[in-house]
Amino acid sequence: MSSPAENDPLHARLQEFLRRNLEPGSGFVPQTEQPGPDDTAAPSSPKPRFDFNLTPRQVKEHLDRFVIKQDEAKKVLAITVCDHYHHVQAVTQGHALPNYAKQNVLVMGPTGVGKTYLVKCLAELIGVPMVRADATKFTETGYVGGDVEDLVRDLVTQADGDREIAQYGIIYIDEIDKLASAAVGMGRDVSGRGVQTNLLKLMEETEVPLRSQTDLQSQLQAAMEFQRRGGKVKKETINTRHILFIVSGAFDRLPDIVKRRLSKSEIGFAVAPRREPKPEEILGEATTRDFIDFGMEPEFVGRLPVRVACSALQVDDLFAILKQSEGSLIHQYEEAFRAYGIEVMFTDDGLRALARLASTEQTGARGLVTVGERVLRSFKFELPGSDVKRFVVNETLVLDPEAELRRILSDGKYEERLVMGEIAKQFVSRFEEKHLLKLELTPDAIEALVDGALQARRNMRDHCAAVFKDFEFGLKLVSKNSGQTTFTIDRSVVEAPEQAMSRWVVNSYQASA
Repeated sequence: MSSPAENDPLHARLQEFLRRNLEPGSGFVPQTEQPGPDDTAAPSSPKPRFDFNLTPRQVKEHLDRFVIKQDEAKKVLAITVCDHYHHVQAVTQGHALPNYAKQNVLVMGPTGVGKTYLVKCLAELIGVPMVRADATKFTETGYVGGDVEDLVRDLVTQADGDREIAQYGIIYIDEIDKLASAAVGMGRDVSGRGVQTNLLKLMEETEVPLRSQTDLQSQLQAAMEFQRRGGKVKKETINTRHILFIVSGAFDRLPDIVKRRLSKSEIGFAVAPRREPKPEEILGEATTRDFIDFGMEPEFVGRLPVRVACSALQVDDLFAILKQSEGSLIHQYEEAFRAYGIEVMFTDDGLRALARLASTEQTGARGLVTVGERVLRSFKFELPGSDVKRFVVNETLVLDPEAELRRILSDGKYEERLVMGEIAKQFVSRFEEKHLLKLELTPDAIEALVDGALQARRNMRDHCAAVFKDFEFGLKLVSKNSGQTTFTIDRSVVEAPEQAMSRWVVNSYQASA
């Protein structure tokens, strides 16, 4: 005979919910049992979880592969991370360092300069979990919004439930300047000072319960375990002592505060004229008092002893991001078009045109995404499924994408010849890098190379190699005799390379006689 509880629809739904969510693979983070009063198993000796042996220079060299500019920020982060994780390694090996003070970091700078990317690359290099959040999503405990302790719990999730590794992770909080509060008026400040106070507890050292009081699933799981353990309470926590906190923000009003303070100290007739400092230089002069005047709590700023300012990105920096960074946006576009069987080639003048347009967005590297999507949107829509198998993103295309798209779709050979011309330019560029001899191709020389490759029915690289096969030896001889290192290649040279080389060699001997 069934009990009344079993006939209760609410009870049945609750049981089904627990069955689905508490079985293996339900999404709950597995928790490690802590020894209770009746536990008789001997505790196992801790095993070292860290093998950190990097130097600050090695860390910076890794960051250089992905983030352009921001050298000072890279140095500061590299030193801080090495100090912190050498300490962590000592702790995991049982060597206490009582005099060590954690060096949480404050990174300042405008949007899109690489603050988040720097921290992401650091976490990947070290091999620790990282949690990123915007400060604006949090409110003081007890109000609607996020709880700062959720950041620590998220670290455990990122570490696949491994609390041992999670307690050495990195928590990165962006837009920290949005927590600044002006002079307090009426009412409570639930999203500024209160959140700073709660973050302060985390950055110092505290025990964070792994089960949030506002998480229904966690509380249900705790209730079931409480019943299974015969009413014994098992409180699982994670200590924040060894978690590295990195916070960042634009701090738009801070330079004005710093300049006012500096100008007061320079009043007088003997003050020499000074050049206008760069924004990052002004931010670099910020003191704790300036941050307090900005609206940050003194205790909170005091827990961020390491401070560094990032500089805004200029056109040359945006160009370098596209051309040199291993995380360049152009790799994403190459993969996107490759999925449709289309090859896309980016020229230097095309990349620089994209960088110029992106700089007008005033959003740093994020402007590259905005401009790239706007320029290539129609190409992503029109080219898949067409006969076009390759195209070139050059300055002409960036400045007038719709006109170039119409030309590409109407003339099947136009883009093929354009691609072949770019391959020829790449060939002579690599020739210069390898032999330190520069070949300057005229437009008619490129046209002649393309014509020759099409007539010979061979790819452009092989055709260039055939045309210039004797140039390495011949031009080195000419350079030795005359000191010449730059050679103009026109149509006549492409069509009769052996005769041209013979003429240059003879002339070089006559000039040296």
